[in-house]
Amino acid sequence: MSDELNPDDAEIEASRAPLLDHLVELRKRLIICVGAVIIAFGICFAFSNEIYTFLLQPFVKANALIEAQKAMPNHNPFDLKHAFDLIKVMIGLKELPAADTQKLELIFTAPLEFFFTKMKMAGFGALVLTFPVLAWQVYAFVAPGLYKKERMAFLPFLSASPILFTIGGAMVYYFMLPFVMWFSLSQELSTTAVDVALTPKVSDYLTLVTTLLLAFGLCFQLPVVVSLLGLAGLVNSNMLREGRRYAIVAVFVVAALFTPPDPISQLMLAIPICLLYEASIWCVWLIERRRKKQDEAAGTDIVPV
Repeated sequence: MSDELNPDDAEIEASRAPLLDHLVELRKRLIICVGAVIIAFGICFAFSNEIYTFLLQPFVKANALIEAQKAMPNHNPFDLKHAFDLIKVMIGLKELPAADTQKLELIFTAPLEFFFTKMKMAGFGALVLTFPVLAWQVYAFVAPGLYKKERMAFLPFLSASPILFTIGGAMVYYFMLPFVMWFSLSQELSTTAVDVALTPKVSDYLTLVTTLLLAFGLCFQLPVVVSLLGLAGLVNSNMLREGRRYAIVAVFVVAALFTPPDPISQLMLAIPICLLYEASIWCVWLIERRRKKQDEAAGTDIVPV
């Protein structure tokens, strides 16, 4: 039996290093990650007022549309047509109707509440902005221990992950938040004796935004996670097809947990995830097909004599 290593094993063997060298490399990667987060945090905090104002735009436009609706004859606060009008406004397909709108007000009830809210927002923004850097540093640290084909297989997922997170965040900003704020403002009550108006705390609004962003952003990673599991051989396309009904139930449970308690919000999260699940099945099938072709090309199929 020959002791010669194949090219992949030889490459792995050549990348071996003493434990101390690995620790030095780990320290270098951690310093880069911490430095990137600190720089991004400083930038986000410096522009925290502008960022918070940007996040408030779905609320501002929902409030303007509600005020315009109140001026209409036979106003129905629960007419979903108005919600879809707001979404058109958010994506630039329609102008807000002219109306005398009151200035939107948010409150904070503790002396440093808005300051800490901006700190949390800057921290969240720093993690989002530096995710490509963090992911690349993790990949660069573990890459020497991977075969060449494994390294090449991971690169598409490093690119797809931030893209899918961005798509999920855009869906929150342009579709989910406007609808949630429109629905919340529709609950206001005004009579000759009582006024019930929505005046949220700055921290509560940021919590709503970050919760929805994380829910959508992480759920949109489903094709990446499932494809990696398929690449590792832990799942296959047949298994995913057979488990489709259970997956759909799980998706609606997750949607119910991470969205406001109304069916439309749940559907706005559940339907895209179900579509992404179908896309995941297709991705795993492509991986299996490519693996089969590689095995056939390498002559690994057993041919009866």
